[in-house]
Amino acid sequence: MQKSLRQNSPHRASILFALFATFASSLLAIPAAHAQPAESNVRERPAANRGGRPAEQAQPASEARSEVRPLPADRTTTHRVDINGKTTEFTGTAGTIRLNDLESGRPIADISYIAFQLAGADKRTRPVTFAFNGGPGYASGWLNLGALGPWRLRMDADAAFPTADPAPLDNNESWLEFTDLVFIDPAGTGYSRVIGGEDVRRRLWGVDGDISSLATTIRRWTEANGRSFSPKYIAGESYGGFRAPKIAHQLTTDQGVSVNGLVLISPVLDFRRFNARNSPLSLAAGLPSMAATALERKGTIERSSLKAVEDYARGPFITDLMRGLKDADALSRLTRNVSEFTGLDVDLVARRNGRITTSTFAAETARANGKIASLYDGAVLGLDPFPGSPRPEADDQMRLGLHAPITQAMVDMFHNRLGWNVENGRYFFINDQASRSWNWGNRQQEAVNDLSQSLALDPRLRVLIAHGLTDLVTPYFETQMVLDQMAQIGPAERLRFEVYPGGHMFYARDESRRRFRDAARAMMAAP
Repeated sequence: MQKSLRQNSPHRASILFALFATFASSLLAIPAAHAQPAESNVRERPAANRGGRPAEQAQPASEARSEVRPLPADRTTTHRVDINGKTTEFTGTAGTIRLNDLESGRPIADISYIAFQLAGADKRTRPVTFAFNGGPGYASGWLNLGALGPWRLRMDADAAFPTADPAPLDNNESWLEFTDLVFIDPAGTGYSRVIGGEDVRRRLWGVDGDISSLATTIRRWTEANGRSFSPKYIAGESYGGFRAPKIAHQLTTDQGVSVNGLVLISPVLDFRRFNARNSPLSLAAGLPSMAATALERKGTIERSSLKAVEDYARGPFITDLMRGLKDADALSRLTRNVSEFTGLDVDLVARRNGRITTSTFAAETARANGKIASLYDGAVLGLDPFPGSPRPEADDQMRLGLHAPITQAMVDMFHNRLGWNVENGRYFFINDQASRSWNWGNRQQEAVNDLSQSLALDPRLRVLIAHGLTDLVTPYFETQMVLDQMAQIGPAERLRFEVYPGGHMFYARDESRRRFRDAARAMMAAP
């Protein structure tokens, strides 16, 4: 979901989740020729069931792939699940949309998707939500199986290990109760694949080309399925939450597709302001999530429990950080307060001059017990294979512990539940090659401008932003600090900011998933 979000970003040195991301304090080149309107990269062609098998990463990047074996034809099946105590009938469609280069007409990508639509619903009034995860480099399995889709895989701490049962159950909190769902796998993830050489890969594995291809996919699906008049929503997690405002703005201003609302899940909205691990803003953003992690070990918490640390982080903490390393009184205050809020040993905090990153916290918070905290949820502990390391070097328990079960469940969903069998193809839940080679363009990437422009352009647009309290990859307080600097655009209730118990994938917790579902349903029901 989000591992690479910050790991490979010029702004983040650590991992992000993945989904997603992930989620460890990390986020992850588009040629100048692609800094043009997104649609210029794509030629209008019918939705594709042409194309070949997903490219394995071992294949040469320069290999031409315009003539390859086709993916299966789109396939629709009917299903029933129990949602919120009621039997729900729906169709599931697995398929692809082919994108073509505008100038040459050659195919550049086959984008795979799964669409769930309520049987017999009025398409003019029935909402449809387009969902994707982040990374960049992750398929949409996290949101599909974790929160929104009709089937749910256990993702709590007790199920976050590779041999956990990968068989999903009916999702009682599925959003299918109030919106149709289209899960999109960006180029190179899931069964989606890049067709062509290295130039095409560079185009699609970067901020601008990625936004262009996803916006075009949404428009093409909308037109092909008679949903132009439907209320339309975009849900993105982690780096997907960075994508969503940009995609919405491009859809409305360039591609002529209306967007009624955005759901941003554990997003990073501005990579520019938090581009150094030890910058005062970055340290202030992470402190409340570290404090939340320490408090949760004593019992269930809500955001109201963190008012003191939030007030400290945005005030005295920043002030003392700015006084520098030569101010003994400032260092003493930092050491005392940070130790108290995080539960870390005062001597350790003093050696770090009161400057504790989320990575340091993850490595140290349970070191005495031979364990290490997940950056995706600081409250989740795993065994530490390198207990002497000053930094977390273990595979993240929440992100990689769930990698195998989610991959197996998604393959089974495609092949067995939906009957869409890709022969000799591999499902890429995470494409590390895409993550490592992501093109950040001018490296001044932020989505706040797109979000503000969209809110101003359409007074009916609504936005829901949701975070987890113990997320150490995309801390909730970072988003709070960004939102505090945004102008008030229309009534305050248009933009709702929710913070729930849990980490980057807070929906892994039953109560948080229910509250998140209720907030999304309320947003879509609003006039």
